[in-house]
Amino acid sequence: MANCCNDKGCEIEALRSRQSSTLKIVLGINAVMFFVELTAGILSGSLSLLADSLDMLGDALVYGFSIYVIARGARMQALAALLKGGIMAAFGLFVLGHAIYKILFPEVPVFEAIGAVGAIALAANGVCLFLLWRHRSDDINMQSVWLCSRNDIIANVSVLFAALGVWVTGSGWPDIAIGLGIAALFLRSSLLVLRGAMVELGVTSA
Repeated sequence: MANCCNDKGCEIEALRSRQSSTLKIVLGINAVMFFVELTAGILSGSLSLLADSLDMLGDALVYGFSIYVIARGARMQALAALLKGGIMAAFGLFVLGHAIYKILFPEVPVFEAIGAVGAIALAANGVCLFLLWRHRSDDINMQSVWLCSRNDIIANVSVLFAALGVWVTGSGWPDIAIGLGIAALFLRSSLLVLRGAMVELGVTSA
């Protein structure tokens, strides 16, 4: 009987199983943190926390799609990546709209809440990035997932800078600036994911 470790089909199945287990864990982390940051963002009046909460929601949806397409071939993975890119772009535009509202009707958010929740989110996303690291080059599906997680770390650090800026200046402008920066990151990442998905679709449909 052939050794399973030497069987390519068995190796692929084992890889898919590991991917699915990892995605389920990071999905749970992001779903919980979405509600935490959304609540804190609303109560504290923070655009940066609100933007980061939408990032968490977007990632939870991304991970859910990724679990669904793990065993469904390259074309389905590329279609899922296309949908992920669309979701990221939609959230980026939503935050941009909310930023305009904040500019028209400014308020000073609670910097203590921004800093505390931002630090918790950074720790949570650090765990996610660690879990996803070894899968970052598996395929386009896991590559786009890892890209989302990496962007989360950047966004979380930015939120901490927003808290510092609000504390130092006594103004809500640092929070608005960081919120706009996260929105720009959404839009840039969505373009990268969409471009990669369209290239993959071009290859798989050829």
